[in-house]
Parts: sequence; C-alpha cells; structure tokens
Amino acid sequence: MKYVCQICGYEYDDDKEAVPFDQLPDDWRCPLCRAPKSEFKPKEDKSEKPAAARLVGNTINADHEMTKLSLGQLAALCGNFARAEEKQHNTRASTLFARLERYFASVVPEVPDSDVEKLAAMLRKDIDLYPELRAVADRNSDRGAARAIVWGEKVTRMLSSLVDRYLSEGEALLAETEVWVCTACGFIYIGQEPPAQCPVCKVPDWKFEKIDRRVRT
Repeated sequence: MKYVCQICGYEYDDDKEAVPFDQLPDDWRCPLCRAPKSEFKPKEDKSEKPAAARLVGNTINADHEMTKLSLGQLAALCGNFARAEEKQHNTRASTLFARLERYFASVVPEVPDSDVEKLAAMLRKDIDLYPELRAVADRNSDRGAARAIVWGEKVTRMLSSLVDRYLSEGEALLAETEVWVCTACGFIYIGQEPPAQCPVCKVPDWKFEKIDRRVRT
C-alpha cells in the first residue's frame, strides 16, 4: 500500500519501508515538507476518476449564488494569480496581479473578533471546496486555473496543518527556529534553513524568504 502526502506529494510505500504506515507514531511527519501523518491519504487508483470529476454542468453548484469577495479574499486571489503567471513566465500579467494584491491588502480592515480557532475552521472549510474547483477547471481545460487550484489546495492544507500545530503546541512551535515562505507559491516551512527545493512548486531554496518576526513598536 502507498500513502501520499496531500501537501507535497511524497509517497510512503509500505513495501519499501521498514515500518508500515499505519504503525508509524502519531507525531511522525513527512520527511519532505514536515506535514503531519494526518495529511497522508492512500494512493488512488488512477483508472477510476474521483467523484468530483464526474460532476455535470459548467458550474460548481447551480444552487449557489454569486459571492461578493472581501478585500482580503481579493488580495489572496490576485496573489495566487500573480504567482501562477510568474510560473508561466508572463511577467506583465504577474506584475499587474501583484500590484492589485498589494492594493487590496493595504485596505483590508482589521477583524475585531479574529482568533486562531476561527482561522483553523475557515481553512478546513476552504479545503473541502477544492475538489469541486479542480473539477470545473479540468472540464474547461483551463491549465492555468488548474495549476493555481492545485497550488492553492496544497498551501491551504499546509497552513491548516501549521495552525492546528500552533493550537496544540503554542509558541513552542516557533521557538529557536525560523519561518520561511516560498515567494513562488506561498508554501511555509519551519526550520533553521529553507528546504533545498520547494515541496509544492519545485523552485530552489533561493526563492524562499525568511520572515522577520521581531516585534515592531
């Protein structure tokens, strides 16, 4: 049996490892992206399409109404588009989307009742939407959207994993370590040094930026 990391795609093959996957300790983590064991799923049989890919129609759900995006959502959306266009070497489009991302981010109002528990719930809700989004992109043969959705799901899963760890470990999670962000796809890595290659988009380590966590006054 093979198990696949839903964040970086690393495969754990029971036939090649000394310990079967289901016997690994609960605190075991992906050797590539440090995702928890819970982010691994049995490898699917590619001969059968997932249920989400068999959806009919050109919309995710005909009963859904159009949703007005918040300023923060617009900033995130434009940021994802900017990174997708950068990967496609479309410099002009990437620059324009990046400008929109910075503008929307600069006018996002503070959320008075925000907390980590609510953030964790929102991330889990977002993860549940990705299969349908991917099905829509595949049906319309939109490779750019499909790539952005794949990256978005992986990064969202990674963020959800880190938030859950923070809820469990608190500030100890960040003690005596550094936080690195891939400037191409947004993948976050916790460690003294960035990974040699981004587990999500495969860019080299020099594309990672270290987050300055000094308290500003």
